[in-house]
Amino acid sequence: MNTLAHRCLSTRLLFGACLAISLVSSLTRAAEDDQTRLARELRPLLACLSGQQERFTLTADVDAKIEGSSQKVEARLVRFSGDSFDLDLTHQDYAVQIRRRADATAMILPLHKTVFLGRGETDANDHLSPSDITKRLISPASNFATFAPILQSGDPNSVASILAGLLKVQFDAAASTWNVTDSTSFQFSNEGKTIDVRADETRVRLTISDVNTTAASLGDWPGMQVVDLDRGELERQLVRGVRRATEVLNPGARLTSPPQTAKKVEHGELRWIEGQRVALLHGTPEQIGKAHGELLKQESMRCIDSVLYSFGTVQTIRTGRWFRHDLADAYARLAPHIPERHKVETRAMAASLGLEDELAQTLNVFPELFHCSGFAVYGKATVGGKLYHGRVLDYMTTIGLQDAATTFIVAPEGQNAFANVGYAGFIGSVSGMNARGISLGEMGGRGEGQWDGVPMATLMRRALEECSTLDDVKTLWTNSPRTCEYYYVFADGKTNQAVGVAATPDSIQFVQPGQGHELLGPGIADAVVLSAGSRLETLRERVTQRYGQIDADVAQWLMSRPVAMQSNLHNVLFVPADGVLYVANASHNKPAAERPYVRLDLKELLKALPGVNTENTVAAAGE
Repeated sequence: MNTLAHRCLSTRLLFGACLAISLVSSLTRAAEDDQTRLARELRPLLACLSGQQERFTLTADVDAKIEGSSQKVEARLVRFSGDSFDLDLTHQDYAVQIRRRADATAMILPLHKTVFLGRGETDANDHLSPSDITKRLISPASNFATFAPILQSGDPNSVASILAGLLKVQFDAAASTWNVTDSTSFQFSNEGKTIDVRADETRVRLTISDVNTTAASLGDWPGMQVVDLDRGELERQLVRGVRRATEVLNPGARLTSPPQTAKKVEHGELRWIEGQRVALLHGTPEQIGKAHGELLKQESMRCIDSVLYSFGTVQTIRTGRWFRHDLADAYARLAPHIPERHKVETRAMAASLGLEDELAQTLNVFPELFHCSGFAVYGKATVGGKLYHGRVLDYMTTIGLQDAATTFIVAPEGQNAFANVGYAGFIGSVSGMNARGISLGEMGGRGEGQWDGVPMATLMRRALEECSTLDDVKTLWTNSPRTCEYYYVFADGKTNQAVGVAATPDSIQFVQPGQGHELLGPGIADAVVLSAGSRLETLRERVTQRYGQIDADVAQWLMSRPVAMQSNLHNVLFVPADGVLYVANASHNKPAAERPYVRLDLKELLKALPGVNTENTVAAAGE
């Protein structure tokens, strides 16, 4: 299994395991005519979930088949009081234990022999006190929130009555089973203290029992490395991580069909174009950053919660290192290579979002910690010889970045105006085109930890702001200290030129159209094609099959599945000679390649920004 697939699989498993205890609401989404029976069988579970029973043990054995692989998770929650509990989650690839007491909280990673320990006060809003914890763990933007108040009421008769009106559950008396659908059912035994659930290929057994021990103190950790943390930070990490995960796992209407409300602020405007967010920003770095935060506060916070709290918790469990510390270490080495104007913009955005400056700065180097497909075709390969530059971003749909998807149209004072296909709260670029007809896309490789250079997303944005020709871009990359291993496709609509790039901190290689390469195969005339494995083979076959017939529609087809992976976060087709880009973003249930493309005209959008000269922003080839 490749690294990205393993991370996505681990992410899904960990999210599901973390929610197994707190989100048992899915088990009770049933109703049928015999409400008395249902109420009686629900009583033990509801007493635990509502807090009516202060001391209890709840275990969950989960057997799920994910991507064809059988995965087992064991969870055990022991609640001792209104402020103390133990939670253990175990899987073949990871293990995590939470120990919470009135004066301290510990997150133990047995496989890494590491304990993250926080003592003292907790965050006033995001804390792990068992009392009413469901309110803090379940987001109102998740469909789980529909059932939280029902469960918290603790009245089994009311719950059974309400559920009967929501779902038409059939009780099979012969099998003593409640059938929700043909593939989903649950069964009570042991007077409601054991619940067996079947949902497609997933099996869950919940068992409720008494607590016969007292809560152990959090004093000694023999054989373990202890990392002291601020307790507020530790509990906030876990609460916000789970809360954001509830949105990703079961998004409500405000995420799947967000209100398309236009908005204007000084130096910025938010538009909705055929269902996509487009943010227009202009001015000084400080003005642009401030407008960014004002227009996209909610989306920025969701992006931050996805990266820092949900993914960050999973990454901490995987690596045994506190994720925010990793970000801070990376930023310390990358910061000297980030232009001051970008730091000013990030600080202004952080202020308008109400974030710590340090947090916003470190989060903006997130892509450096983890390591897609691209092509450029023109001349004999296309209809009329026009250059088409395709960019496929296969990256982290499992953490919900699509909820923050935004195309930015930016006119920075004294720099080139540009379009940046990105995400709220993030000022760097991974896919972009400027008003001078330069388009860029990247593809991550190896080399995590090689951070003594310009962050990739900063280098991409600098090219959009500073470069007017393909030679300018090549010079920028050649002369800049680089990080990690990345591959790129750069194109220039003015000259109908494109180039592939393989870059590491120590070397850089430019692959010309038609040039063969050991990693890419024989060259294709008037084409640059980058991908890996079977996706590269498919992309090459498609380019060859439709050679000479490629137009905007065919170019979009080139990026369809399986060239794009299931984790496909966004696709972009740049037509830099026309100043046009076509953007597709993933939804919660479909990759970007299976979503509609929206046509955006950079020159027309720039006309809405004061002081921007749109004349001669892109000159046609040969002019």
